[in-house]
Amino acid sequence: MHDLSRSFLLVYAALFPIINPIGSAPIFLDLTQFCTPAQRNDLARRVAINSLLLLLGSLLIGSHVLGFFGISLPAVRIGGGLVVTALGWRLLNAEPHGDHDQAASGPRATIPDSFYPLTMPLTVGPGSMSVAITLGAQRPRVGGLEQLLIVAAGAGAGMVALAVTIYLSYRFAQYLTSALGPTGASVLIRLSAFILVCIGIQIIWEGSRQLGVAGR
Repeated sequence: MHDLSRSFLLVYAALFPIINPIGSAPIFLDLTQFCTPAQRNDLARRVAINSLLLLLGSLLIGSHVLGFFGISLPAVRIGGGLVVTALGWRLLNAEPHGDHDQAASGPRATIPDSFYPLTMPLTVGPGSMSVAITLGAQRPRVGGLEQLLIVAAGAGAGMVALAVTIYLSYRFAQYLTSALGPTGASVLIRLSAFILVCIGIQIIWEGSRQLGVAGR
């Protein structure tokens, strides 16, 4: 039981601050502003499932895939950081949409894809993927199949808990922005977009610094 809880807390505590689904909820709501509540709920569910599969894949086989293609973690950080920065910049400079725009565009033409950009890079970005890959590559050595299964079950439960957190944060994002009002919601969305740009730049910086250290 101790190994189970420790593995669960390790995965959840390491990934939750980086994924930050509560902070990403206003951006999710802005990207799905033309969706009906049912469509937005379905997108939240699919994003949570996609995030779970992406994180599990990074944890289990991410290091092997990178090794096969000869790609280092710093390179993943730099490439992903560029994508995150571009998304944040686009959201930061996006013009607010009115009701006339919504009627002219039509509901289906403005439904974003559940994988890009909602799952990646908004929810699961290069930072969380690199952490998951690192956790998978540096998993502790365990003695015996039973203990290995316990550790794997704890890590899997941590991933599922993260997916549930993502779903709930996106599912009820509208209530958060409704409490703030239109002006407060706009300020929160712009602030979140600016933070997303800063996160992307920080990821690029960390990747460049790691590449510089490795090249010495």
